[in-house]
Amino acid sequence: MFYLYRDGFFQSNRFRRMQVVMKFWRTPLDADLISVPSGTVRIIEERCKGCGFCVEFCPRNVLVLSRRTNAKGYHPPEVITDSVCADCGLCALLCPDFAIYVVKPQITDGAQPDTRPSGQKGDE
Repeated sequence: MFYLYRDGFFQSNRFRRMQVVMKFWRTPLDADLISVPSGTVRIIEERCKGCGFCVEFCPRNVLVLSRRTNAKGYHPPEVITDSVCADCGLCALLCPDFAIYVVKPQITDGAQPDTRPSGQKGDE
């Protein structure tokens, strides 16, 4: 697979660490059917020990270690761009102190969210 870089050159996958600018040549046919998940990151600062796992492994770079300290003297993470959170939950999964979690946005159109496990989605 090849990517178009900012300087206009095409490179292969081995140069993926460079900043990539993706340009679509057409709009996907199902673009109106797909919604990008989003969430809000919540941090319990007094539980955090400043390990930085959440900051390091966030795929969207939503978190950064703050300059302020908590009561234990550690630097907890802070949210810098909450609007781009993909609601993947990787930060909550990796946190050894359970000091971070992701809240899904409320549904405002009156529809009820499907809370069943993935194996029970249909009435088969």
